[in-house]
Amino acid sequence: MKHLKLSLTQWIFVGMGVGLLLGWLAPEFSVTLKPLSTIFLRMIKSIVAPLIFATLVVGIAGHGDLKQVGRMGVKALVYFEVVTTIALFIGLAVVNIMKPGVGASLQPAADAGELVAKKQSFGDVLTHVFPQSFFEAAANGEVLQVVVFTLIFSFALAMLAKEKRDVILTFCDSLAETMFKFTNIVMKYAPIGVAAAIAFTVGNKGMSVLINLGLLVVALYIALTIFVVFVFGTVAVIAKVPLRAFYNAVKEPALIAFSTTSSEAALPKAMQAMEALGVPRRIVSFVIPTGYSFNLDGTSLYLSLAAIFVAQAAGIDLSFGEQLIIVVTLMLTSKGVAGVSRAALVVLAGTLSSFGLPLEGVAVLLGVDQLMDMGRTMVNVVGNCLATVVIARWEGEFKPAS
Repeated sequence: MKHLKLSLTQWIFVGMGVGLLLGWLAPEFSVTLKPLSTIFLRMIKSIVAPLIFATLVVGIAGHGDLKQVGRMGVKALVYFEVVTTIALFIGLAVVNIMKPGVGASLQPAADAGELVAKKQSFGDVLTHVFPQSFFEAAANGEVLQVVVFTLIFSFALAMLAKEKRDVILTFCDSLAETMFKFTNIVMKYAPIGVAAAIAFTVGNKGMSVLINLGLLVVALYIALTIFVVFVFGTVAVIAKVPLRAFYNAVKEPALIAFSTTSSEAALPKAMQAMEALGVPRRIVSFVIPTGYSFNLDGTSLYLSLAAIFVAQAAGIDLSFGEQLIIVVTLMLTSKGVAGVSRAALVVLAGTLSSFGLPLEGVAVLLGVDQLMDMGRTMVNVVGNCLATVVIARWEGEFKPAS
């Protein structure tokens, strides 16, 4: 019987299959299963604020005095921000052109009309970004406010003496690890939550939702291909990256990331490969770990695509300005994903909640998340490997192996 033991991913696929069958064969019963998916979604939502707070604090203040990050750190962060922002906008463009969510008919959240119906001035939007209470922002699911508070907190923490800073960093590091374990516990319930969400959606709306999920997967891989060819390609040409040598160096860590859907699994091999390619160890050891928090290109692209997919599926017509606000929110919140498998769904859940979009979308997406996670994780790893070469070249220290 040991040979029949299934992984969590396989159980999620089983849950999706059970949900499809229930929704098709017993639609009335399936509609009553909604509370089971709601429990899952509420637990995921509870993770968002502490996870973002802890990971961002460690990611920013963990480097100590920001002045000590130095020239290389500034260059790396500028590069990361430019590339991940481009990724977000490519995701936004593809999802608006292909419209994979149109016709899926997810139910919008009760307050979904607030962002769309109430036209806010720039001053209103700007004021709303800043929290009057961290705990109020966390309780209300205001992810952008949580991020803004955490950024200011992190910069303030980085200014403290090391012995005082380390106390809070140790706490935040432990909190982050605890929240990842918490996520793992919640994910054990995921097959039931996914089965209930799929059963409810299919029972309520019919089998047509499968077409939309298939279109979403296709849209993601088209967007990732565009990003790799045009953005990575352009960066490689500008930085004079030896393409054949880079491909040979990166293919193994990329395949590890693709097959395991874990950037962490590919990290040791990626660092080894980049050092062998000619990037100095001090640059590799700084850029790749930092990139795991700040340079998740594939995840960033996926988040913008998935958020607008859910809005389309809920029948919510977002203007370009409203989509831009969501993208800016994702640009900040995606920095807390930290390369952990499926943590992107936690960030997505928090962002959807902030904008009144239905959390049911997250549970439905989870059914095909494994297929999408493979591609986005591979692009994350390739992007971080490329970043080490770019920063080394920028510093004048890239020495390609002969």
